[in-house]
Amino acid sequence: MRRVTLTQFLIQRQQAGKINADLRLLIETVARACKAISTRVNKGALADGHGTVGTQNVQGEVVQKLDALSNEILLEANEWGGNLAALASEEMENPHPIPTRFPKGEYLLLFDPLDGSSNIDVNISVGTIFSVLRCPKAASGELCEANEAAFLQPGNKQVAAGFAVYGPTTVFALTVGDGAHGFTLDRETYTFVLTHPEIRIPADTAEFAINVSNQRRWEAPVRRYIEECLAGQDGPRGKDFNMRWVASMVADVFRVLSRGGIFMYPRDAKNTDGRLRLMYEANPMAFIVEQAGGAATDGSTRILDLEPNALHQRVAVILGSKNEVERVTAYHKKK
Repeated sequence: MRRVTLTQFLIQRQQAGKINADLRLLIETVARACKAISTRVNKGALADGHGTVGTQNVQGEVVQKLDALSNEILLEANEWGGNLAALASEEMENPHPIPTRFPKGEYLLLFDPLDGSSNIDVNISVGTIFSVLRCPKAASGELCEANEAAFLQPGNKQVAAGFAVYGPTTVFALTVGDGAHGFTLDRETYTFVLTHPEIRIPADTAEFAINVSNQRRWEAPVRRYIEECLAGQDGPRGKDFNMRWVASMVADVFRVLSRGGIFMYPRDAKNTDGRLRLMYEANPMAFIVEQAGGAATDGSTRILDLEPNALHQRVAVILGSKNEVERVTAYHKKK
């Protein structure tokens, strides 16, 4: 069977008119950066990759050494190619403009350089998430200034999104708006090969992912849903459910893409707006999940329709198998 590489896949999409050359090159550049991050993650303590840098990011989170390194790898890989007007990262308070010595392009790139980094020291899967938007244009047709306001577009404006999971194998999941697809890194040829074409999430599931340690703070609709799942065959759902929780969004969402399920990080009494970031976590994951036939809401509104008001805005996330997401959303609306 002929193997299709990520480059071949993207060229096919370009020839079909679904993406242009600049977007193809941008995605390839992000993928190359993910390969470099994967190598450093795999080396772990051998490359002094464990531990923190002794500072906090704009989120108030302790910055791990691999957080900072992954951020630098993505910046250095993408700022000179001429595809971007600016970049934004979880690790930086403000957007990163393209240096004046480099040409500028029409796209904006947002990323979480190393999702799940609290798992680094215990050798559990982590990953990278990214989102691509077009930079707005003025009435004259010129690109607008690539400041924070330029990034504040709803998720339905994304032209591409994806994530990499650095696990037993490195997998690169991608959508350009015509389905969701997965590519596995072949370490012998150092190429991403299409291994998960046309991913489809089953509409029904018997598996949920949520941090149960927050149960005491949940809103009533979430508590009701989880209690029904835990009641099993004797409860109102009439079937047994399994719980899975990696505490790494990329790993949990890839499991949903692989075999179905529902992933929930709801708002609660402690995180009244939600915990995950809308622009570079919720939006790209919602785009991928919807392209795979799933659904994604914040409990009441489709995530891709949310109007952002800040670069690091937090949001509740409920995504995965369509029928389960719709059930939880309905419970919120009844409330």
